[in-house]
Amino acid sequence: MSNQAAKYSAPGIVVGGGLNALGVVRSLGQAGVPLVVMDTDPKSPAMRSRFGSKRLVKSLEGEGFITDLNRVAAEHGTSAVLFLTEEKTVNTVSAHRQELSPALKIRLPEHQRLMALMHKQGFQDLAEAISAPVPPTVRLQSSADLPKLASLTYPCVLKPSEKSYEYGALFKKAYKVASPAEVAQLYRKIEPVLADMVVQEWIEGVDSEIYFCLQYIGRGCEVVGSFAGRKLRSWPPRIGGTASCTAAWEHADELARLTADFFRQVSFFGMGSMEYKRDQRDGRFYMVEPTVGRTDFQEEVATVNGCNLPLLAYRYELGLPLPLVKAVEPPRIWRDAQIERWSVQESGDPPDTKSASHAKTDAYWRWNDPRPALAHYAQRILDALDKKTS
Repeated sequence: MSNQAAKYSAPGIVVGGGLNALGVVRSLGQAGVPLVVMDTDPKSPAMRSRFGSKRLVKSLEGEGFITDLNRVAAEHGTSAVLFLTEEKTVNTVSAHRQELSPALKIRLPEHQRLMALMHKQGFQDLAEAISAPVPPTVRLQSSADLPKLASLTYPCVLKPSEKSYEYGALFKKAYKVASPAEVAQLYRKIEPVLADMVVQEWIEGVDSEIYFCLQYIGRGCEVVGSFAGRKLRSWPPRIGGTASCTAAWEHADELARLTADFFRQVSFFGMGSMEYKRDQRDGRFYMVEPTVGRTDFQEEVATVNGCNLPLLAYRYELGLPLPLVKAVEPPRIWRDAQIERWSVQESGDPPDTKSASHAKTDAYWRWNDPRPALAHYAQRILDALDKKTS
């Protein structure tokens, strides 16, 4: 049975409204899965999609959210598969897992292990314990830790130990730093907002040397689905999130093995991924950070390249036969066109020759689901006009 021909009764509940959630909603909705999308903003991209019913809630975290989630589950029969797209929701769902309705299906590892993997130093400690390929890292919890910086080789990258919305409102996602003195100068500004930071040795290479492996891990650490991808552009360049990416079929076996071995050794299962950077000096893949308990920002790149991981997870959890994975060749590029342009302009990097002829899929625009893009681009026009008049 093809994905498009399938008919399902159990809903998928997608929590969050951003670009990550939009990709999950489209991946499931186009396959015929009935959906409920929960978010705090009725104007968010996923809440504007034609797929699924929408549920506006006050928060995506805390006990109030658990109450809302259980209420939605009770309205939709005996089972529903839960998809999380934001870290704060993962924290809440994991901490309150015993309070979740039995109708909700979500696969999560033990709570403390999940929290360790979501914290950069916790991940570092686990990776070093099993000799996984990670660059040296120093944790800063106060200015008293600054002397530890002398043990690292520079340049390095300074970044938060875990997701912080207060930090994100004031500072860059990460900073490339050339010396302990530069770290100290930045850290003293950041410390009053977020004291828990890490400094990690820099891995040489352009943005197109950043790879990732998206996986869904089932019972007994079984790899239900795996997709290897490669970033093409980041925003901001070198230290930011994904602006564009594509499949990396040529490294799929190696990255799948590295990722599955790590998850197995640390007893992780459920929805997760690992980001890597290939060092241009030795050609090795180094683990940068995992994403655990939720879908990755660029999760939809797997779907547009023939590996619909949300659908694989949904069918697996309901005990249904898994759909065939058929790799798209040549692979497609998934991108946010605007931030990709910004990245090109600021980085000055030449075009990626390996993907120059590949077809492109816009993260927002779809002919069969146009509202998220129309609203998004209209808002960008209004923002540009505001800047001109201010």
